[in-house]
Amino acid sequence: MDTMGKLLIIFTFSLCLYLLVALLYVFYRYWWIPYRIQLIMNSQGIRGPPYKFIHGNNKETAAMRREAFSKPMALTHAIFPRVMPHVYSWINKYGKSYLSWNGFRPQLVITDPEIVKEVLRNSEKAFPKGKPTNFFEKILGEGLVTTESEKWARQRKLANYAFHGESLKNMIPAVVVSVETMLEKWKGREGKEMEVFQEFKLLTSEVISRTAFSSSYLEGEKIFEMLTKLSLIASRNVFKTRLPIISRFWKSSDEIESDKLAKMIHDSVMKIVEKREEKVVTGEADSFGNDFLG
Repeated sequence: MDTMGKLLIIFTFSLCLYLLVALLYVFYRYWWIPYRIQLIMNSQGIRGPPYKFIHGNNKETAAMRREAFSKPMALTHAIFPRVMPHVYSWINKYGKSYLSWNGFRPQLVITDPEIVKEVLRNSEKAFPKGKPTNFFEKILGEGLVTTESEKWARQRKLANYAFHGESLKNMIPAVVVSVETMLEKWKGREGKEMEVFQEFKLLTSEVISRTAFSSSYLEGEKIFEMLTKLSLIASRNVFKTRLPIISRFWKSSDEIESDKLAKMIHDSVMKIVEKREEKVVTGEADSFGNDFLG
């Protein structure tokens, strides 16, 4: 047998071995582990919708939400079945605490107030924060929602300062300017129909931009727009399951777009930060500012 033939046999054997290992990995992680978790939870009286291979309960959840959102809603305070139809349905079927599946990841849903208090108290650090999914990780970053211990305490201290009573009072002029601008714009639309939800969304964007970035609020608005786009991408991918192994080598159009947006947001913020640092260094300003970014 020549050298080429030997190499071909080695390559074929290596490929078969790799495929076998990959199949065993998929079987173990996406079927055996969820199956065992489901059995253990069932033995403790925690039931829930059965796990479906790879997808978990995502397809059912997406279908329930589509059905709920496709119907007009009556004027009622009972919005729970509309906003979270899957949770509403499974609570009624399996009880106040049940096990559901976000892909292959188990989720223990609890609605009993006393158990909720125990989890939130978390004095023994028995309930660590879950790692956000790919899209939400780009939005939340390493902020208060995702961090723990010393890093969380440091960020909480900064947030406390920014939202202290005196700091909030300093934001009032910026809020007044934004509201006055909106009302002035409304005067020209007298007698015409308006999408109020969209108007208040724009107002929120401007208020946050002015209070967070003050003099750089126009750049802040652009950052807010990019965050909104990123949030829309994340929301439409909440119940989509990434395929094992394949997703490591292939990115969807949403993943490519979210990567671009995350980089643009980061670069935009850093540009504003560098400008402020430069002004302090050159003596044009004596501080980094009293807004949230400062």
